[in-house]
Amino acid sequence: MTPSHRELQNNTMAARFLKWISITFLLWLSFCGLAENKVCQGVTNRLNLLGTKEDHYRNMVKTYSNCTVVLENLEITHMEDHRDLSFLRSIKEVGGYVLIALNTVSRIPLENLRIIRGHSLYDGSFALSVISNYNKSTNKGTDQILLTSLTEILKGGVKFLTNQLCNVETIQWSDILFVLQACRDFQDNGVCKDSCPGLHRYDPNLHQLVPNPHGKYSFGATCVKSCPRSYIISDYGACVRTCNDNTYEVEVGGIRKCAKCDGLCPEVGTAACLPHLCNGLGTGELVHTLSINATNIGSFENCTKINGNIDIIHTSIYGDQFTKIPKMDPAQLNVFKTVKEITGYLWIQTWPNTMSSLSPFENLEVVRGRTKRSRSLVVAGLHITHLGLRSLREISDGDVFVSKNSELCYTDAKHWQKLFKSPHQTVNIEGNANAATCALRNDTCDKKCTADGCWGPGPSMCISCRDYKRDGGCIDSCNILEGEPRETAVNKTCIKCHPECQHMNGTATCSAPGSANCTKCANFKDGLFCVSQA
Repeated sequence: MTPSHRELQNNTMAARFLKWISITFLLWLSFCGLAENKVCQGVTNRLNLLGTKEDHYRNMVKTYSNCTVVLENLEITHMEDHRDLSFLRSIKEVGGYVLIALNTVSRIPLENLRIIRGHSLYDGSFALSVISNYNKSTNKGTDQILLTSLTEILKGGVKFLTNQLCNVETIQWSDILFVLQACRDFQDNGVCKDSCPGLHRYDPNLHQLVPNPHGKYSFGATCVKSCPRSYIISDYGACVRTCNDNTYEVEVGGIRKCAKCDGLCPEVGTAACLPHLCNGLGTGELVHTLSINATNIGSFENCTKINGNIDIIHTSIYGDQFTKIPKMDPAQLNVFKTVKEITGYLWIQTWPNTMSSLSPFENLEVVRGRTKRSRSLVVAGLHITHLGLRSLREISDGDVFVSKNSELCYTDAKHWQKLFKSPHQTVNIEGNANAATCALRNDTCDKKCTADGCWGPGPSMCISCRDYKRDGGCIDSCNILEGEPRETAVNKTCIKCHPECQHMNGTATCSAPGSANCTKCANFKDGLFCVSQA
């Protein structure tokens, strides 16, 4: 029996539907693991070598291991022929550029990399740069870069220069540069969207906005349920590194948020929001500046918070004839004494020999690590005897590396753990002065310090005090019954009694700070308060 025209038409439609289902299912399978994706920061070191080649390799492993989405740039540089780069296989997406340069390792496994977005470009033009991966003197170089899954580069060009690679000229780069395959805006659990689900939705019954249980934050090109701890939640639902104008950063329930300025800002007491916020390296006018030096250090005058990074290297102190940067007067570093917070990293590889500690940063309280080279604090190759970071209380994200400072004491690794806010953070303390040498020099913590340790010699460097604390230093007792000025103790900290309290002998002058807590008034009492006039 011959099938009718309608039956043939139905069979054709059924076949098309099954094919559509199959394609959809395969696409779903390709995206189904994205909910488990690990988003990592990425780096912007360009061609710089971070410490030794071993340090550089370990830094790369730390930065990209188990990472599927690189928020910023993927940089594979200075990898020697014996290095194991299998940790790169997990990477599927890069938000900035990919730089592969100065390597001699034979194979670079990026077979799962699907998309390079090009939000930032190498040399302002290239999303993929493969440069000088061959050493003529050793006749070793990279001959395989596995990019078998790369199907799209959304922005920027491709640059191959001075390599010994095979089959590069056979690749149809024009197809990769212009073919649509991946999400151009945001990816939410494998679904491409113009924007992430809003944090609030309109309730037609209540006629108002209510919290959206399916709401998510924008983080790079990905929608996430929560922002990384070191980032700030903006008032429009995104994970950001710094707040916009007319807003300031606050912490609510352990979460950093941007709050709108309404009249006087509580942090500074002026109508302008955070007037002491300054741009660090990588932001604002210093976006392309590699290090602190004599030409830009003046921009940090009176800064209490630095949005960005601080990088102090050889040219910072000794200048650079090629770029005509003059030497720095070591006293200029004291400009950092007002700084309490750095949102990026603090990286110090050179320091004046006349300074025995990092005393210009003695008031630094927080290093957030929002931008980092996997490490948020690096102190390497200096001639200091102690760190002197006596106010440091938090390193929000990123690792600590204190290494090859031959004269450095007071470097117990245990007390760093109390500064960390993530279980993934680590501290690497190596190559500094050994305990026996420090004990022989009497470079040990003051007796007024607790077992938590210290940042250097004397009672002002204790991490915590055995007895009491006054003006940042540890002391035996407060002036409660005698001495000037009369004080009271609050949480083992000595605080002055109010000037309107009468000095008492043999008994406490006050029970707490404030004129309502005097044992006896020096002049007059108005209700609960001691006052100077009736």
